[in-house]
Amino acid sequence: MPVQLPKRWRRADHIPRTVVVTGASGGVGRATARRFGAMGDRVALLARGETGLRAAADEVHAAGGEALVVPLDLADHTAVEDAAGRVEAEFGPLDVWVNDAFSTVFAPFTEIDPEEFRRTTEVSYLGYVWATRAALRRMLPRDHGTVVQVGSALAYRGIPLQTAYSGAKHAIQGFNEALRCELLHSGTQVRVTMVQMPALNTPQFDWLLSRLPRRAQPVPPVYQPEVAARAVAHAAEYPGRREYWVGGATAATLLANAVAPGLLDRYLARTGFDSQQSPEEQPADSPVNLWEPADGPGGPDFGAHGRFDERAHSRSAQAWASRHHGLLGTVGALGAGTAGLLAARAARRR
Repeated sequence: MPVQLPKRWRRADHIPRTVVVTGASGGVGRATARRFGAMGDRVALLARGETGLRAAADEVHAAGGEALVVPLDLADHTAVEDAAGRVEAEFGPLDVWVNDAFSTVFAPFTEIDPEEFRRTTEVSYLGYVWATRAALRRMLPRDHGTVVQVGSALAYRGIPLQTAYSGAKHAIQGFNEALRCELLHSGTQVRVTMVQMPALNTPQFDWLLSRLPRRAQPVPPVYQPEVAARAVAHAAEYPGRREYWVGGATAATLLANAVAPGLLDRYLARTGFDSQQSPEEQPADSPVNLWEPADGPGGPDFGAHGRFDERAHSRSAQAWASRHHGLLGTVGALGAGTAGLLAARAARRR
């Protein structure tokens, strides 16, 4: 269903932008595309799954934006470069590029074939690299534009059964940090930022290659993809922050890993296998999108949501705090100042 934004979110002074969203056929990319469409932007939708892309385009149009469907494999750098040229030819200069496309394998590392690991890395890491390169080649000469990397708590903290995905997210984190330093050094107005996500209710748990005995699931707490989309849209508006954290579990995981990574290793060794599997057995006929899109021609449209709607949260207090850290800091400073004044007055009365 298209998501309509309240009128108070549709700024009267908003100038429609040219926005690219990779992985736009489902999950977070799908919800993010709708979000930009509801803001009145021109949204280019990049992914392999043509069924999902067409449905995403319908949702962007229904939300009030323009949509351009560009089917491609993000692992193909030539195709990505060509896509960027096509977007600018049809929609005009790039303003925002959101990287979200990925694929992976749920399995112990020793059960993942070398070609499967390579494919995951090419899509989930190098896909970001090629897309960022194509975006910067156009943004830098104009000294304008923003690239938003959709990350994960796994960019800092790897977990069992997801070695390929954890490795890709760690690589994106390092790549983005190094690139951000280079852009700051150059003095350009082009910005890159990253949004670290929690467990999300997306179709990935139904279409990714899994060798687990039971059906894969996200580790609670789980959030709806619209929570992620709000964070991405905010990061695109305010890219000066190096990164945003979404979800209390993301913040807790990153902080715990910084303080006691060895303890977290042992905890995940005990809990990480069962917590990522539901009680149901893994269906033998589950779709697999590692090599071919599960939502290709004639395939089903998986949409933005997975099968965990009953468990997923539609709000994140921590994400709100991450977006409003300046306000919270001011409030905290005012609170501390007020407390100091009251203490001083009390001391003078003694």
